[in-house]
Amino acid sequence: MFETIRQEARQAVTELLEAAHLRAGQILVIGCSSSEITGETIGHGSSYETAVAVFEEIDPILREKGIWLAAQCCEHLNRAIIVEQACAERYGLEPVCVVPYPKAGGSFATAAWRHFEAPVAVEHIRAHAGLDIGGTLIGMHLCEVAVPVRLSLSKIGEANILCARTRPKLIGGERAHYE
Repeated sequence: MFETIRQEARQAVTELLEAAHLRAGQILVIGCSSSEITGETIGHGSSYETAVAVFEEIDPILREKGIWLAAQCCEHLNRAIIVEQACAERYGLEPVCVVPYPKAGGSFATAAWRHFEAPVAVEHIRAHAGLDIGGTLIGMHLCEVAVPVRLSLSKIGEANILCARTRPKLIGGERAHYE
């Protein structure tokens, strides 16, 4: 089971990175319900082992490309975000005091906290792309103009996935020109 989940997570993030054209230094927010991946209802079947499998597959891909991972916590922590301290400093994000746990913050955020070099929690972020695994509602953490991205797969495990990239706002009216 974990090998299939790992392969699907790898495929999803690889396709999203290609479609979103993320560059080094940009942020990818991931909300991940380990409950949904295993076929349970979100918030009612947290599996740290499942979250670690997803994290361990995705994190090295992002690190290799120099892309920051922002791991969304669950609603019990108001969907706070776990990032590396260096990411928070680069983007001027103010840390808050909380440590996620599987049943209070979510298993994926806990995996990020335990695997990051210097993790911090922040309340607000504006990510350049996002991967929502299992209906975790990551939209509040994306830059203002989010564009849906359709991948070749629609699930990781039993969890539906939705992806988005962002783009700058188009401003200037009918005489404006855009690239």
